[in-house]
Amino acid sequence: MDEQALLGLNPNADSDFRQRALAYFEQLKISPDAWQVCAEALAQRTYSDDHIKFFCFQVLEHQIKYKYSELTTVQQQLIRETLISWLQAQMLNPQPEKTFIRNKAAQVFALLFVTEYLTRWPKFFFDILSVVDLNPRGVDLYLRILMAIDSELVDRDVVHTSEEARRNTLIKDTMREQCIPNLVESWYQILQNYQYTNSEVTCQCLEVVGAYVSWIDLSLIANDRFINMLLGHMSIEVLREEACDCLFEIVNKGMDPVDKMKLVESLCQVLQSAGFFSIDQEEDVDFLARFSKLVNGMGQSLIVSWTKLIKNGDIKNAQEALQAIETKVALMLQLLIHEDDDISSNIIGFCYDYLHILKQLPVLSDQQKANVEAIMLAVMKKLTYDEEYNFENEGEDEAMFVEYRKQLKLLLDRLAQVSPELLLASVRRVFSSTLQNWQTTRFMEVEVAIRLLYMLAEALPVSHGAHFSGDVSKASALQDMMRTLVTSGVSSYQHTSVTLEFFETVVRYEKFFTVEPQHIPCVLMAFLDHRGLRHSSAKVRSRTAYLFSRFVKSLNKQMNPFIEDILNRIQDLLELSPPENGYQSLLSSDDQLFIYETAGVLIVNSEYPAERKQALMRNLLTPLMEKFKILLEKLMLAQDEERQASLADCLNHAVGFASRTSKAFSNKQTVKQCGCSEVYLDCLQTFLPALSCPLQKDILRSGVRTFLHRMIICLEEEVLPFIPSASEHMLKDCEGKDLQEFIPLINQITAKFKIQVSPFLQQMFMPLLHAIFEVLLRPAEENDQSAALEKQMLRRSYFAFLQTVTGSGMSEVIANQGAENVERVLVTVIQGAVEYPDPIAQKTCFIILSKLVELWGGKDGPVGFADFVYKHIVPACFLAPLKQTFDLADAQTVLALSECAVTLKTIHLKRGPECVQYLQQEYLPSLQVAPEIIQEFCQALQQPDAKVFKNYLKVFFQRAKP
Repeated sequence: MDEQALLGLNPNADSDFRQRALAYFEQLKISPDAWQVCAEALAQRTYSDDHIKFFCFQVLEHQIKYKYSELTTVQQQLIRETLISWLQAQMLNPQPEKTFIRNKAAQVFALLFVTEYLTRWPKFFFDILSVVDLNPRGVDLYLRILMAIDSELVDRDVVHTSEEARRNTLIKDTMREQCIPNLVESWYQILQNYQYTNSEVTCQCLEVVGAYVSWIDLSLIANDRFINMLLGHMSIEVLREEACDCLFEIVNKGMDPVDKMKLVESLCQVLQSAGFFSIDQEEDVDFLARFSKLVNGMGQSLIVSWTKLIKNGDIKNAQEALQAIETKVALMLQLLIHEDDDISSNIIGFCYDYLHILKQLPVLSDQQKANVEAIMLAVMKKLTYDEEYNFENEGEDEAMFVEYRKQLKLLLDRLAQVSPELLLASVRRVFSSTLQNWQTTRFMEVEVAIRLLYMLAEALPVSHGAHFSGDVSKASALQDMMRTLVTSGVSSYQHTSVTLEFFETVVRYEKFFTVEPQHIPCVLMAFLDHRGLRHSSAKVRSRTAYLFSRFVKSLNKQMNPFIEDILNRIQDLLELSPPENGYQSLLSSDDQLFIYETAGVLIVNSEYPAERKQALMRNLLTPLMEKFKILLEKLMLAQDEERQASLADCLNHAVGFASRTSKAFSNKQTVKQCGCSEVYLDCLQTFLPALSCPLQKDILRSGVRTFLHRMIICLEEEVLPFIPSASEHMLKDCEGKDLQEFIPLINQITAKFKIQVSPFLQQMFMPLLHAIFEVLLRPAEENDQSAALEKQMLRRSYFAFLQTVTGSGMSEVIANQGAENVERVLVTVIQGAVEYPDPIAQKTCFIILSKLVELWGGKDGPVGFADFVYKHIVPACFLAPLKQTFDLADAQTVLALSECAVTLKTIHLKRGPECVQYLQQEYLPSLQVAPEIIQEFCQALQQPDAKVFKNYLKVFFQRAKP
């Protein structure tokens, strides 16, 4: 071996050596006999360096995985012998190999096993067991090999081909027949031998039993001698977690419902009499988390049995199953309420399914009602934050609690389905008693009380948030709680979690304020003062900005009396904070967007006359325009790139804020009615000069483009005079990304104004295309993924543009570009349909071709187009689907094929029998299609129902592809 290259295998080697080692590995992989050198090195223990041993196994692994069939019988025999002699050597080694080498060796054994077991090595396990016997080192490797085989055969995360899946099924069947009883016996012997002396090997063996139990005959494991041993392990501290998991796998095994019930019950009896159900005596939370998972598995297994028995009409046994389930509920509740969230979380599945059973029962017993109430109280208690929760800097523990809370929410929703009245009464009780004394109550209890009210909105669903009408008792209960919430003063509680929960709940139940509008002023004040938008916590200010905009939008009819006051109070929050004054504004620019939108909504939806609305809108937007002009001048003079970037950011925010105010308008009518067209046209004239600024082009163009999109909706044709010069600036020295973002703007204009913009489109059509082609033809590195993706996206945008032009009835825009340009455009569409393996673009190209055939394909179409149809479009409809990359199993590709069928149908529609004749006599024969298939194809094409032909075309190409 190349000793120099091997030095690079050490993780501490420098990068040159490492590169050399990688190259050497690649070289050995392709070399026909390098594996023999590695096999010999392993068998003869040539190297003591761990990384070299691992490397040798990797080379062998590659050989077995990819090139095994190329080896002669003698060479295959050599690999088997190498592995066995390596295994024998392990028995004598003074020190065991490192874990990572043992695992890699086990993987290689497993690979060889799945390759050879059914054919040349049926005695695989016998050979290995005869080497390892009960030697602890050998047993360790044997168990690792078994785990590696299990993951090769049954691991759901490994994607297998159908061929491999068939082979794996056959291996499992053969193993069940020939060797599983022997393997099970070997596990029993290992457990018996090592349970008190070698916990590591015992735990490994338990893991193997747990893995294999899912696919072997359960009676081999679920019998007295095994179960008694496992129960013994449950009392040995170092083994009990693994024993618990092993029992869980046994319980989880699919089987007959009555047998499953008996198995679970006998297991429960033994566990209970051994004292495992007295969990308050247990201090080891890691064990309890596993035990909780086991109880969850037992409970869910019984529920599955109950469901099957009910379905089969076996009422007697179903009754027994339900009885068995009920006896586990007390234990379930103890685990659910446990202070450790992992223990509680592991039992939620059983709890959820139990409630599902109760929901199906016609009437609940007193005990069952008590159970429902106990679950409810447990959920309420467990929803509570603990002291350690870090609200300012949420880390992994906090994220886990948030996830756990989501699970509890599902339980609460399920409780509401079982007994909505009970849930409502329980929440009302907790809520009222907590809010009565909120000043002296800990934050977590106040938060959870409000949180429960918030959660009721989803747990007791109604359409369109109508919680305060309909069912009188429910409506009055919610109304009482909301009244208490907004009048109790709890919005002043000094903890961010309570403050946020207050605002979330107020917005969730906005319909309350249409019933009792007298509370609106005090809630608005909470939003606007130190409790909300001026809170000391940035997190609260940010969330409140969003919630405030939702509150105002949903109650816009009730807002009229407060509009001027609100606009005055938010004045300072609308300040555009320029980069140089070092002043840290209360809200981020993203939060300010919501405040601008809110201001726009208040003005537009007010009952003021148009002049007043216009004046208010001008007051809102003029400061932005003035700041914009000053900042743009500063940007033009700025030398320092960092300063340029922060000025451009600020300019972009100004444009964004103006855009956002326009969201209050639905269309031009409302803009006109409010008398606001003029102020937005002023904004447009203020912002457009930014397009000719040579600095920070990306960010400035992006902002102005967005503003133009909004103005096309709000101002309609009043925007048109600005479009030509704006487009000209945006097409100057632009990159692929600019074009990709510019094309949707042109598409929007084309689709909206159609014939009105025809002159403009004709004029800018070729300049736009030249800009696109220039970017697409730029050379890029062969393996530059991001450049390839950018080109693919630009190509899609280009075809989308052509689709918009042709689909808006504007084909003359293309036709008037001169014969040479028209041909160039058509050729690019044919290329898009055939040459690029991108089904999204291919679909668009076929849509364009269909449209052009429909418009130009008749007898009076442009000169030469009929020729183009037969020379290019018809062949494209066959060449594209025949490509290897055209995958008919992919949904997007099937859509592309569907449009291809439409294209052929349209050609037939426009050209009639001439098209059929061309296919029959010239084109299909040139593809060597059999005469009877040609006949069949032409008949399908002539079917009046387009769907018939679409389905036929798919079958046609499925047959045609190898």
